[in-house]
Amino acid sequence: MGYLDAKGHQIVSDAVALAEEQTSGEIVTVLADRSDGYTDVALWWAIGASFTAMSVMVAFPDFFLDKIDWMMGGWTAEWTSGEFATILLAVGLTKFLAVLAIQLWQPLKFRLIPSPVTEIRVREEAIRHFKVGAERRTHGRTGVLLYLSMREHRAEIVADEPIATRVPAEVWGEAMVDMLAEVSRGRIAEGLAAGVRDVGLVLAEHFPRGEHDENELPDRLIEV
Repeated sequence: MGYLDAKGHQIVSDAVALAEEQTSGEIVTVLADRSDGYTDVALWWAIGASFTAMSVMVAFPDFFLDKIDWMMGGWTAEWTSGEFATILLAVGLTKFLAVLAIQLWQPLKFRLIPSPVTEIRVREEAIRHFKVGAERRTHGRTGVLLYLSMREHRAEIVADEPIATRVPAEVWGEAMVDMLAEVSRGRIAEGLAAGVRDVGLVLAEHFPRGEHDENELPDRLIEV
């Protein structure tokens, strides 16, 4: 099930159609659940936790072996180096699997992902969608993509080269702020529509609609 129902999709599509009435630019909207599975990040957290647990145990072996003796009924055992190594590996493996398991809870998993990592991967995924759905697909190369990734709480705006050379990236800041302000309140469709409106105003200033302009890209929201 997607984030938006038919009414939500229509709100975004109508916003795109309205914005494009004043510009030769073509606006594409993409709503994604996530931009990446971040399996590598989850593995690094598990490896780090496992290594840390094993390192602490190596640093304080007597403390942990005394605890194991206590758990075994209080009998003191003479642990061989091989037995200690076996316990050490068991602790490391247990910690590794446990940290992987808790990251199956998605809210925690995404909180553990460093912000720079999500920023890079959301940007990369937005560019990938742009290359597939908008780049060089219009007569004047005036495509713009609005990309919203819900799990990462991030959005990106990617523009064709003729637009990017005339419109600095900072100009899209207002569109991003207006979009995310609505989305943070749970108004996803309205947030996308606000971003589309602001992008349309910028495009209309730099790329006004000509007499013979045609709608070259679909107005519908792409939800992935």
